[in-house]
Amino acid sequence: MTATESSQAGRATIRRFAEAAGPMFKVLGGVVLGGACLIGVVLYLGTGSHRLPKPPATGVSKPPAEYDWNTDTPEFSQAYLRPIVEQYLQTLPPGSRVLDLGCGNGAMLGTLLDRGWTLVGLDISTSGIKQARKRWPGVRFEVADATGDLGALGQFDAIYSTEVIEHVVLARRFAQNCFRLLKPGGIVVLSTPYHGWLKNAAIALSNGSDAHYGPQVDWGHIKFWSVNTLGGLLWDAGFDELEYQGAGRVSYLWKSMVMKARKPR
Repeated sequence: MTATESSQAGRATIRRFAEAAGPMFKVLGGVVLGGACLIGVVLYLGTGSHRLPKPPATGVSKPPAEYDWNTDTPEFSQAYLRPIVEQYLQTLPPGSRVLDLGCGNGAMLGTLLDRGWTLVGLDISTSGIKQARKRWPGVRFEVADATGDLGALGQFDAIYSTEVIEHVVLARRFAQNCFRLLKPGGIVVLSTPYHGWLKNAAIALSNGSDAHYGPQVDWGHIKFWSVNTLGGLLWDAGFDELEYQGAGRVSYLWKSMVMKARKPR
């Protein structure tokens, strides 16, 4: 093939590619232009001061003095959390000391009465402990702050805490208390609402952030944990052998996660 023929063949190849790719480039250009226009509109609309319309009256009453418990029935989350908590505790022999740290009304602890363990429940809510003592009078329940000095309780073979740590301001002190209260080789099991990139994106895209995070809820959630942040909390407190399971929904859109860790022997 001569140089002229080679040049003509090359130009023909380029022309065919341009003809084939032309529609694709037009679509791509339209997408880029549309995206640029959308960004411009958003930036324009977000400029300046915005008047907020007043919503309908909410009828909010006086804030309660504590997390208020008025029943001894289990919370809805117990249905999907309890099987995993029980799985992580199943190797404990009879006679083991088990602490429910943040027991609320004691409903979860009440399901463990047939295990032969010595059970203790602790919560900062006086109304919760009142419900627990009334429903399970044979179990020791104490009103106390989970981040305070709990040395008088002695040591335990296992501690579990379901849907509590998201309410705790001093989370590191909470984890350190768990470590101090456990015997060497003891286990801690914590559950908390799960947060990961897929669930976070789903919440944002569905415009569900206000309802999910609920910053106006009295005694509500103030910490929003991921696997890495909760794991980091436990590692920093001295635990090892960490593992976790999701609970309550399909994978990575889980309602909660349950994490287990062990105090070194």
